[in-house]
Amino acid sequence: MEDGKPLVDVLIPTYKPGKRFGQLLDRLYRQKYPINQLIIINTEQAFWNPQWEAGRENMQVHHIAKADFDHGGTRRLGVSYASGHIFVCMTQDALPQNLDMLGNLIRPLAIQGVGASYARQIPSINAHCIEAFTRNFNYPAKSSITWKKDLKKRGIKTYFCSDVCAAYNREIYLKQGGFIPRAIFNEDMIFGAGLIQAGYGIAYAADAQVIHSHNYNCWQQLQRNFDLGVSQAEHPEIFEGVPSEGAGIALVGAAVRYLLRERKPWLIPKLVVHSGFKYMGYQMGKHYERLPKKWIKVCTMTPNYWE
Repeated sequence: MEDGKPLVDVLIPTYKPGKRFGQLLDRLYRQKYPINQLIIINTEQAFWNPQWEAGRENMQVHHIAKADFDHGGTRRLGVSYASGHIFVCMTQDALPQNLDMLGNLIRPLAIQGVGASYARQIPSINAHCIEAFTRNFNYPAKSSITWKKDLKKRGIKTYFCSDVCAAYNREIYLKQGGFIPRAIFNEDMIFGAGLIQAGYGIAYAADAQVIHSHNYNCWQQLQRNFDLGVSQAEHPEIFEGVPSEGAGIALVGAAVRYLLRERKPWLIPKLVVHSGFKYMGYQMGKHYERLPKKWIKVCTMTPNYWE
């Protein structure tokens, strides 16, 4: 530790990083809590701009081929280069909202038994109002910690953790065996489930905020939820008995009430259609073994996973 503070490494997988990634780097290096190492696992060196590294001595970049990328394995590789007491996983399109984000994110890890902490995701200024509502619904203003005792009340949300921006106690991470080596999606939640089952807690740090949202079209919603369904089907030891459908229904109901309250009822059909594509993708992913491989490769966001 330095001055009594735990050393914190930040890990970011990248693929074709652009202007927003440059903004992320600028905001990270201006954080009040210092970064020990910034570890980049970049997919395809041809798309990397060496200028990102200029003047950043504590930044290390490791290049991999696109065929070698995996949501679990790539992050697992990144952690192998970490040396700090805590490591933070981020995505290349998540922007810290303020200079206190990193310090606020890691603070809950000082609580006995807490193994991970994830940030609040704030919608971008250009987010569609339904997407903005969804982010605010899933990432409320109040912080919390979930434990195994919360499973009966919170169901699958007890396991929730998001590598869009999440901090991990590295000692506990290694003790638990780390991220699974091969994951189509959901490596964070799969690891989070292991934490909960082992008696550790997962903190939601609402005061650690990153700007992150997506205006997905219907097909992209289907693909994302297809991969979500696959990840759950591949891990019945975690997800059987804690279905996701209830959380989705609660979100749709809350969104309908929000649109009525905001006097935007004409958006309800769009909400229903998008929700239908989400549910269809999720159910197809849950039963992917019944589908022809050519269908799977159309329905997934990660075709390389199926090679």
